[in-house]
Amino acid sequence: MPIELNTVVEDTKENDMDIDFTSCFNKCHNPLDWSEDIVPAEPNYFTAPFNRSRENIFIINNKDTFFTNAQRSRMVYEVLLRTKYEPARDKIGIDKLVSNGAYTAHFPLHDGKFTSEHSILTNGAANDRHLLYETWARPGVWYKHQPLDLIRNYFGEKVGIYFAWLGFYTGMLIPASLVGLAVFIYGIATLWENIPSEDICDKSGAGNITMCPLCDKRCYYWKLSTSCLYSRATYLFDNPSTVFFAAFMALWATVFLEFWKRKQAEIEYDWDVADYEFEEHVRPEFEAKVTRTKVNPVTKIEEPYLPFYSKGCRRFTSLLVICFMICLVLAALLGVIVYRIVIVAVFYAQPYRYIQENAKLATTATAACINLIIIMLLNKIYYQVALALTNLERPRTDTEFENSFTIKMFCFQFVNFYATIFYIAFFKGSFYEYPGSDWNYIHLAEEKYMIIQCDPAGCLIELCIQLAIVMVGKQAFNNFKEIMIPKIKNWCSARGAKKAEKQEDNIYTRWERDHDLTASPPMGLFEEYLEMVIQYGFVTIFVAAFPLAPLFALINNIIEIRLDAFKFVCEWRRPPAMKAQDIGIWFGILQGITFIAVITNAFIIAYTSDFIPKMVYRFSPNDGHQDLTGYMRWTLSKFDVNDFENSSRPDPNHDSARSPEFNNTIVTECSYRDFRNPPGIDPKYEHTLTYWYIFAARLAFVIVFEHAIFLLTWVIGYMIPDIPADVHLMMLRENYLAKEAIYTTEKDKSKEERERLKNDVHKQD
Repeated sequence: MPIELNTVVEDTKENDMDIDFTSCFNKCHNPLDWSEDIVPAEPNYFTAPFNRSRENIFIINNKDTFFTNAQRSRMVYEVLLRTKYEPARDKIGIDKLVSNGAYTAHFPLHDGKFTSEHSILTNGAANDRHLLYETWARPGVWYKHQPLDLIRNYFGEKVGIYFAWLGFYTGMLIPASLVGLAVFIYGIATLWENIPSEDICDKSGAGNITMCPLCDKRCYYWKLSTSCLYSRATYLFDNPSTVFFAAFMALWATVFLEFWKRKQAEIEYDWDVADYEFEEHVRPEFEAKVTRTKVNPVTKIEEPYLPFYSKGCRRFTSLLVICFMICLVLAALLGVIVYRIVIVAVFYAQPYRYIQENAKLATTATAACINLIIIMLLNKIYYQVALALTNLERPRTDTEFENSFTIKMFCFQFVNFYATIFYIAFFKGSFYEYPGSDWNYIHLAEEKYMIIQCDPAGCLIELCIQLAIVMVGKQAFNNFKEIMIPKIKNWCSARGAKKAEKQEDNIYTRWERDHDLTASPPMGLFEEYLEMVIQYGFVTIFVAAFPLAPLFALINNIIEIRLDAFKFVCEWRRPPAMKAQDIGIWFGILQGITFIAVITNAFIIAYTSDFIPKMVYRFSPNDGHQDLTGYMRWTLSKFDVNDFENSSRPDPNHDSARSPEFNNTIVTECSYRDFRNPPGIDPKYEHTLTYWYIFAARLAFVIVFEHAIFLLTWVIGYMIPDIPADVHLMMLRENYLAKEAIYTTEKDKSKEERERLKNDVHKQD
């Protein structure tokens, strides 16, 4: 709490910790900031831990308002959590009473209505809730900075730090979105200058090449020009600027994390939560369920503890269940892969040419939608499983509980959301050898289906479609769920009370109004953090395949901030005010995602995109072409149709055989994308030397790319201090003043005690 400096250092007029730094930017009005007449600035004070015996050193203007609303709420909640209501060991706390049905609910009350008949510009805010709505939760103020100090004082530090992080992350997305949009615009601007796409679309040139069937019997030979639209769409995301953007986003992620550490250090100091986790209390559930005790070596107080063997058995059980659930996710992924293989064959077998030409696109889109539905369903199941496993482990503190639960959920979500994307990026088409090979088939219900190949233009556009549907679809679904479900619940809960109030003149009290609101989630901000961290993975891990991901994330987050604010202020019961030191284990997860993103983008550029083959073709010492003329022909290999087995030979009566493109001509040779020997050269259909040149170039690119990025990120991390210099100076100054305040107080007490003893001696004399 704030301390009086004049009790420590003489001739100091106030407790003022403002830094004497002014510039022209400080004097200019920022249209994104609120006027101090509307949102009063939080005074900057040096602080020290409050102690009633030394209350004379603290600034206490009014004892009723000395502690903030959130602090008072937290004190009451701590008492309610630890109060025994029966002699039994586990009969403790308000949560237990609510679960037993003795109470319906427990929650701190909102300050009042969030609406008012007058505007805050004319008569000021009716209460803090009204002020928060007008300056934070109202959609019309989407462009304004968040009043973080006001959020902290009303909801507590934990909620305040989440919105501080979300706002900081959203602001950092602006440069990433602009660069990603520029990369996409570059792709559009140079679309018609892309020679490989023009070759594919040229029906009198490379587009007239006869390609091998994409499935057995049901499919016939096709012309390369069929992939014209596909190749143009691929170029929008696979162009020369892709490598630059991938490197930029890797560095952006590092800069984001480094600057957030600085921002977090400022918040920790400003809100006095830097040492919170060292002072954290034991969970009441841990005290109630753990019967063994031992003396804490730090506090020398006997506390409950969980033996190592018990802790190990519980964690091993959790690990087994987690592995089973992850295998369940992989089984669902396998089901989607089989769906792709079967449905694309069904589409190709249709007699309609339009369906045949768009078979891959339709299969990719429908598979992505099915995958999104499976993801949402598995999330619901695993949430309950992870919660039960975390309770089984008996975490000692709230931070340990949240960290354990977070790790379980994130591991599952990582596999759940990203498994299909990893499959498309790195595995789809990798197991396909050449037409007619036995390795190209899977057997299902006495039928064999050919493994799906990548289009001659590559798999990148399929990866992009999967990313767009899962990322944008997930965000749209979550936003709809977050805003509509609480509204419907609140309307249904409050309808009866409002009707009774009108008919019987009953007073619809504040606690009844708040009780009819939707209860805040038991895990607090977990769902909000998880949603944003999964989005961060989409923005960084696969950004080379989808440069517009930061832009979609930025638009979503601008909406997300106001939706979350509206939920907290208007739709949810006021959650208990909780303290927090930082964003917790989420920061470590973000660092892990950033590390994975560098490696993943390197492999996407090297193995999924056409960047490396094009570079090899451009600079090959024998047949290099600077303008990529003839590149598509160079990437294709020949196959003798007589090498097809009878069971997989294309049907000559297929509708495509009678199309004008073939005009009932006999096909003797077809092409497929790979670097293999043609039929007349032994060993037949083995990889050529060019294949190994490209393989070596890809591997070299991955090594150089990731080492260069990791080196640059290390340099950036070294150059940017974790704690700003002015904050570090103020921390030292505050520690010094707090010690001086305690020393001065104790000295004054000692002096008063000596004077009292001296007076007593004089009286006795």
